[in-house]
Amino acid sequence: MAAAGFYRIALGVEYKGSRYRGWQRQASGVLTVQETLEKALSKVADSPVSLMCAGRTDAGVHACGQVVHFDTQAERSMKAWVMGANINLPHDVSVSWAKVMPAHFHARFKAIARRYRYVIYNDQIRPAHLNEEITWNHRPLDAERMAEAAQHLVGVHDFSAFRAGQCQAKSPIKEVHHLRVTRHGKMIVLDIRAGAFLHHMVRNIAGVLMTIGTGERPVEWAKEVLESRIRRTGGVTAHPFGLYLVDVEYRDEFELPERFIGPHFLTGFSELGG
Repeated sequence: MAAAGFYRIALGVEYKGSRYRGWQRQASGVLTVQETLEKALSKVADSPVSLMCAGRTDAGVHACGQVVHFDTQAERSMKAWVMGANINLPHDVSVSWAKVMPAHFHARFKAIARRYRYVIYNDQIRPAHLNEEITWNHRPLDAERMAEAAQHLVGVHDFSAFRAGQCQAKSPIKEVHHLRVTRHGKMIVLDIRAGAFLHHMVRNIAGVLMTIGTGERPVEWAKEVLESRIRRTGGVTAHPFGLYLVDVEYRDEFELPERFIGPHFLTGFSELGG
């Protein structure tokens, strides 16, 4: 809860995660998104700022819909928080909006759903552009097979087979609301929405679906991996560079600003939907 005399401010944040060791602040000298953003906001507030986020992304993972909050006594306009932060941030982190929130708002605990997109560039030749913002797979992938396999993972399941060994979640049981796989020229996009995710869950799902897409495994293998509840049955964890936190949802009472579902280079693909 925000203490008396403090304002609770929520921010929309986007970042390219390729040169960061993830969101969460770590030991001195380790570059993280949290510490980078806190330093910029502390200059605007002229006092220390400590952030809470909706989801702690891993090293190399990007975001275009991250939500954070902090408490401050500094009186600034919302424009000042946005523009002031961006002036003090490096090129790969950006604040997109700011809003004063009620004291009971919490970026993490009040979130009701999170949505990720995993972007694969599927071509024999390595791309020179976006090479830290997509995952390159040189083997031909059948997006229709991947989409069919993905439906085995929709709904409430025990996702232990897609959970990293260091995952700290209390329960492996999660509900996936949707998992769509679509091709757009050379790009294949995995779009997944759930109430919460396990550590490496999306990247492990992506690894399984790409294996099925190559024809190396049958469509039913996704169900077999899920039902095994054993991580090693699912193969390798997919690369982090293709993964984006694209949206965090809250109840209507908070009236957070709405933006496009990213990443930016996919916004022209109308068939992806909102």
